[in-house]
Amino acid sequence: MLSYAAMKQNKKKNLDEFKEQARLHRVLSNESRLMIIDRLKEKECSAGELVQMVGSDQSTVSKHLALLRSHGVVEDRREGNQVFYRLLMPCIVNFISCATQVIEERKG
Repeated sequence: MLSYAAMKQNKKKNLDEFKEQARLHRVLSNESRLMIIDRLKEKECSAGELVQMVGSDQSTVSKHLALLRSHGVVEDRREGNQVFYRLLMPCIVNFISCATQVIEERKG
């Protein structure tokens, strides 16, 4: 049986993990960012292509990409004056697919 101190430490660890998960969920809670992830699940894409696809101005899409990058969802590489992005966490696609399935089942 775990001591009180060990149980308290486990609870704190679990709480910290849930806080990190909540931060990641907030990153995913935007339509434009979901569109970007959906596009990048196929192949890497230039920032310009993502701007066209999302339909927002370049600075807005750049902010979305910076947020996704800072949370480890995507990574970028430079080629000349272009920046290309690729999905770094392909498991997120499974999460999004699961959410889509829940939505479809609720529509019934």
